[in-house]
Amino acid sequence: MSFIKSLISLLSLVLFSFPVLAENSTTIPGFTIHHNAIPTASLEPSIAKQYGIQRSKYRGMLNVSVIKSVKGTTGEPSEAVVMAKANNMLGQLISIPMRKITEGDAVYYIGEFRIADRETLNFEIQVKPKGETRFHTAKLSQEFYIE
Repeated sequence: MSFIKSLISLLSLVLFSFPVLAENSTTIPGFTIHHNAIPTASLEPSIAKQYGIQRSKYRGMLNVSVIKSVKGTTGEPSEAVVMAKANNMLGQLISIPMRKITEGDAVYYIGEFRIADRETLNFEIQVKPKGETRFHTAKLSQEFYIE
């Protein structure tokens, strides 16, 4: 399976299979940060294996991409420094190591973390796009359900 087909499969799964887990974005000067979080058990086994993602109903995945605004287009992928953390309702801090996935023009960042049933995580994502001098913050809140 080619990278483009894999990427489309992964993004389609993340964006369209879970209406309640809608894709979110944060606009900053010159860029849009796309971010979402899903349970890893919902990934197709072949996709999870290809990207080295551990499938489990007790694990979640944060997916972040940075798109540079280009007039007259939908934009172009941008590399960035991406750091993420989350807090649960008990105030416990969860550090989420992010790793970059790059093939062809596509660039995105994923991180895995533990989840519990009916747990709401409040994510704070720090992004410094390539060529920029400062970090920008994107926030996301997501409740997870374990079936």
